[in-house]
Amino acid sequence: MLNRLFHGMTAVATVFALSQAAQAADWTLDGETSHLAYGSIKKNSVGEVNSFTSLSGNLSSDGMLSVSINLPSLETFIDIRNERMQEFVFQNTPTATLSGQVDMAKVAALPVGGTMLTDLAATLSLLGKDIPLETEVFVARLSETQVLAVTNDMLFLNAEDAGLNAGVDKLKEVAKLDSITRTVPVTARMVFTATGDQAAAPSAATATATTVASAGDAARGKKVFRKCSACHKLDAGKNGAGPTLYGIMGAQSASVEGFKYSKAFQAANLTWTPDTMAAFLKDPKGTVPKNRMAFNGLKKDEDIQNLISYLQEETQ
Repeated sequence: MLNRLFHGMTAVATVFALSQAAQAADWTLDGETSHLAYGSIKKNSVGEVNSFTSLSGNLSSDGMLSVSINLPSLETFIDIRNERMQEFVFQNTPTATLSGQVDMAKVAALPVGGTMLTDLAATLSLLGKDIPLETEVFVARLSETQVLAVTNDMLFLNAEDAGLNAGVDKLKEVAKLDSITRTVPVTARMVFTATGDQAAAPSAATATATTVASAGDAARGKKVFRKCSACHKLDAGKNGAGPTLYGIMGAQSASVEGFKYSKAFQAANLTWTPDTMAAFLKDPKGTVPKNRMAFNGLKKDEDIQNLISYLQEETQ
């Protein structure tokens, strides 16, 4: 009884420490794992996905969001079209800026592995015009120093509202197309990492990892692992439908030699600590969007703790 009470008090203290740290920290956008894309249709039936490969930005401790979109980084997978988009549509403008206000109290209240839906009102500044945007955002706390934000609903951007109609007309003329979509769906995935003193402080992460591991029951975790065993083995070098989990705790994601990972996992850049593992087991699709695993997560925190304890014992 006293042991359980101790773990409960430790967990509460950890969440409180994370909350205070989140509100005090500044956050930097991780350009390697963040992604901004839009879809378009030409000739009435040909759908295409284009993306911007260079993003930068920050989220201040008081919730001011600023993201810079490098317009020349647009990738349409056709070189001449990339050039025409810059010349005709973006008029050789180097950047567009997304700005908004984030409720940091809500972010601070999220424990590691926690998720929430929140509304975001933002402004896209492009070619001298400010375009108001509103969308619902899915937010996941990946660790005490990393937060994931993904558009939960499709966001639509209209060429006329953005002042791009003339450029689209010119593009259609040069490419000799009958039609090009004037309203496009936009999706965004943004990963923010804490900077400064918060990024250097190990105490919150250590407390979280200790709480998750010590609160779990490895024997019960073995039973939970049955849900994973159809795809994953625990022996070194034995891959199945999924990679072996041997040595996973403390390893980098997508690092098992000889296994072909999805692009989502290749870009995830996670370290499998107990808190990162807990976040993934709770919400696989939120933690690593677009991954191909046929696994929807574990609903019970107790099952997650027990499974992590089992993996720590059996995979080292």
